[in-house]
Amino acid sequence: MPAHRPAQPKPLKSMIPFEPTLALALPTIVSPLLALIAGILILIRPALLAKIVAIYLIVVGVLGLLG
Repeated sequence: MPAHRPAQPKPLKSMIPFEPTLALALPTIVSPLLALIAGILILIRPALLAKIVAIYLIVVGVLGLLG
């Protein structure tokens, strides 16, 4: 009687279950851009500091939750 060998598992196509898209990279692109724009606006108009920081934090928080 021949010995029974277990079936070999099928090879995986990729270790990544999905292809990276622009939607995944968007927060990493937008965050530094927002920081740069906010920094320039604060240098030009220091009175806008509180509003710029608040808007920046809201945008980064929403992008963090969605991405």
